[in-house]
Amino acid sequence: MKNSEISRIFRDIAGILEIKGENVFRIRAYERAAVNIESLTEDIQNYVDRDTLREIPGIGLDLADKIKEYIATGRITAYEELKKSTPKGCWIS
Repeated sequence: MKNSEISRIFRDIAGILEIKGENVFRIRAYERAAVNIESLTEDIQNYVDRDTLREIPGIGLDLADKIKEYIATGRITAYEELKKSTPKGCWIS
């Protein structure tokens, strides 16, 4: 299941955003999404296949697009860019 991978990435993004002093609501959105994805009882791939990602609490259009990108490519470009802009010791993964 990709749930744990996506959840970890969203937690990392939240951590990086916090270090960078970004908007607290944006940080909390990533944290909330990570928790909700982690607690799903089915693989997030099923939500992508049914086009129902936005039915998961805390998943809006932006996060749904990031999930779809990860499912399709195995990476999230915005996450990769954030990692590049922050020293490695500052983020978890």
